[in-house]
Amino acid sequence: GQMWAYTVGFTLLPHLGGFLGWFLSCREIPAWYQQLKKPSWCPPPRVFPLAWAVLYSGMGYASYLVWKDLGGCGSKAIVPLGLYGAQLALNWAWPPLFFGARSLKLALIELLCLDCLAIGTACAWYRINRLAALLLLPQLCWLSLATCLSLRLCKDNPEAPPKSD
Repeated sequence: GQMWAYTVGFTLLPHLGGFLGWFLSCREIPAWYQQLKKPSWCPPPRVFPLAWAVLYSGMGYASYLVWKDLGGCGSKAIVPLGLYGAQLALNWAWPPLFFGARSLKLALIELLCLDCLAIGTACAWYRINRLAALLLLPQLCWLSLATCLSLRLCKDNPEAPPKSD
């Protein structure tokens, strides 16, 4: 009877850090991000929170499926849920690095680490629950776009200094 509470909790969990990251960095979007030189294929700023709302919901629900199939947080869950937790932490850390610290290079390095963890998570989950792994595909596609965009931003904005205060 309480499984619905776990389903909702796992699905909403990623949104907490995502919202906090957005809240801490939203002032920097008009002040700094809009001034950066961006490629023509860069999505408009309003797309990012919508995309992450969908991505975080899929990731969260997928983590619930894996947790349920592994019987909770026992020894079998350490690696698959540990990978997820690590990539979720990197997801949450990216906005403060990019927008807060205004560090294009550090955010790119962090994003490349996130890419590896997200791929590792999907591979680990595929053996446990194929639907869970498939639910991570939109995130992997979005991270590919974000990585290409970050590479381009670094290349086109070499003079963009990190925040000094």
